[in-house]
Amino acid sequence: MEVGAIQIALIFIVTFIAAIDQFDFLESLYQPIVTGPIVGAILGNVELGLVVGGTYQLMTIGNMPIGGAQPPNAVIGGIMAAIFACTLENMDPNLAVATAIPFAMLGQYGVTLFFTLRAPLLEFFRGCAEKADTKGITKWTIVSEVILGLIFAVIVTLFFIAGLAVGQQVVDAIPEWLNTGLSQAGNMMKFVGFAILLKIMMSRDMWGFFFMGFGLALIATNIEAIAGPALLILTLIGFGIAFWDFQQQTELKGAVADGGDMEDGI
Repeated sequence: MEVGAIQIALIFIVTFIAAIDQFDFLESLYQPIVTGPIVGAILGNVELGLVVGGTYQLMTIGNMPIGGAQPPNAVIGGIMAAIFACTLENMDPNLAVATAIPFAMLGQYGVTLFFTLRAPLLEFFRGCAEKADTKGITKWTIVSEVILGLIFAVIVTLFFIAGLAVGQQVVDAIPEWLNTGLSQAGNMMKFVGFAILLKIMMSRDMWGFFFMGFGLALIATNIEAIAGPALLILTLIGFGIAFWDFQQQTELKGAVADGGDMEDGI
């Protein structure tokens, strides 16, 4: 696929903003489900960008930093997956996700590099705080954010340009059996993401709802009349059950709080 300088510049800007958002804006602009369709729009295929972004989002849904340990970076991985899918011909979305994993791992080092470079700036922040210099704090905050955005934007842009030169030849040279294996690996990663999320969030009281939802999903997707909007239907059912449970729990707590002196056990 042929791309122009404007498209490369737009990818640079999107990555720059998404990198800052991941640590500071916190508006979820960096999430693959957001960056995927944006990159797809820049490269001329919004639908494919949305599919890849959604697939990558499912993979990362259970990932979170714990202490100093950083998971594969969602900014670089999600954007590179969308780039691969939109610029390389005949690349399956699941294969694009699997191919982007090494770049997401590289993003871990980018985060470490950022915090290393920003560490000396803390003394400038400290000096400004001691002097109550709000303008100085604002200045060094902007410098810090620019460093963060540039690290990620430069990495993605360099690999984007390099991928345009040799990416298609590399993909075409991959044997069919390896191509299929990578696609299946990418397909399984979204289930791994949910498994990680369940391991963190699930409690004994929630397993009944999980199995009930799984069964309803199997039923809904195999009935042709409702297979299309099955996800929306199941979402509404899940929301209804959650809202009902919330109301019940609230009323029970209110009844206990407003009850008598409880001396007679009632």
